[in-house]
Amino acid sequence: MQSILFVCLGNICRSPAAEGVVRRRLPELMLDSAGTGGWHVGAAPYGPMQAAARARGYDLSALRARQFGPADFANFDMIFAMDDANMRYIEAQRPRGKTTPVENFAALAGADAVPDPYYTRDFEGCLDLIEACAAALSRRFAAPR
Repeated sequence: MQSILFVCLGNICRSPAAEGVVRRRLPELMLDSAGTGGWHVGAAPYGPMQAAARARGYDLSALRARQFGPADFANFDMIFAMDDANMRYIEAQRPRGKTTPVENFAALAGADAVPDPYYTRDFEGCLDLIEACAAALSRRFAAPR
């Protein structure tokens, strides 16, 4: 079974939303999310993000924040970062010899980054972009191998 990790800064907005959206489209995958920072470890996704996701039929309430670590390179087949700053942090944690691909999730939809709605307050726009990225990821997995 393919496994994918989604990573953002605090693991309370973008990455849990990506996990929830992709889980609906690709339930056969093993999915998780994490943050590069440890401020929210153990916390549920941010209330306004949960509300916006719930309005679209995604339930994020069971998810809990955790911090990204070097072991994630061994535990996942693919890692998606929500922006370049988080991608640099992830790459800095890469253990020698681990070749797990790390990609910018937003690039799947032709964007540079998934903006952080914790700061922008644009939860709907964030979800729009995540849904577009999830659709592109679904097409990737549907492609003949």
